[in-house]
Amino acid sequence: MNWYGRLSASRREELAAYLFLAPWLFGFFVFQLGAVATSFVLSFLRVDFLTEWQFIGLRNYQQLSGDAFFWKALWNTAYYALGRMPLVLIVGLSIALLLNKERSGSRFFITAFYLPSVTSGAAAALLWVWIFNQDYGLINSALKLVGIAGPRWLNSEEWAMPSLILISLWGVGSSVVIYLAALRGVPPSLYEAASLDGAGPITQFLRITLPMITPSILYNFVIGIIASFQVFLNSYVITGGGPNNATLTLVLYLYRKAFQEFAMGYASAIGWVLFLIILAFTVVVFKSSSMWVYYEAELKKGR
Repeated sequence: MNWYGRLSASRREELAAYLFLAPWLFGFFVFQLGAVATSFVLSFLRVDFLTEWQFIGLRNYQQLSGDAFFWKALWNTAYYALGRMPLVLIVGLSIALLLNKERSGSRFFITAFYLPSVTSGAAAALLWVWIFNQDYGLINSALKLVGIAGPRWLNSEEWAMPSLILISLWGVGSSVVIYLAALRGVPPSLYEAASLDGAGPITQFLRITLPMITPSILYNFVIGIIASFQVFLNSYVITGGGPNNATLTLVLYLYRKAFQEFAMGYASAIGWVLFLIILAFTVVVFKSSSMWVYYEAELKKGR
């Protein structure tokens, strides 16, 4: 260890930092970056990891264009994402606005709204199966009390996907916490000046609150898009992709191809197409953000 003693203090600190980072770096390069590179190679193969390893070029991607189940899954995933995102953004911001004022019990409610986002997804999914049961579920039982015959929910092709969209609001607490942090970072002096000028609550929200929290809206929007297109657990546990593939999503279809049919190459191709779709939406959102996201620091630099 004589070489270690000859190192300067800064070099020792740098070495220590790399040693502490080594477990994460190993996991990233082997289990994340390595898995991504492997899936890219597999997308050009016909492989099941047991008996077949055959290079087929772009044939997996060409096969997707004529796969009716792939297009069904893509449509269902887009339907879920477009239906979910406005609800998550509006509901999350509305709850954050209600919890923004310091009052008795506010911390309890913040915790109560956040806890579902960190609970076991499978356990929560099974709870929602009971809530949406068409015969004895909580929702239809409540509707029956007021003389309304509830729909078949998860057993109906028309209502299954809207049901999953409503269920997704269960985890809105994570976005609520981010909105709360943004709301509490708005300078009170802006509201005081606006009040002196005669601005009401609605004007203050539209002209002060909303512009000041647009970076948080952008973050929640991007994260929400990624989560929406990667939806798997609820469609797998709650509906199994049914009825009649009404809730078959891209990740669920990928899972079926990879771990039920062992078409690993075809599943990898689905994964890369999904990646490109998410990347395209994310790029569009970031490119458009300059038109609607307000950064106070940039404004100060411009001055």
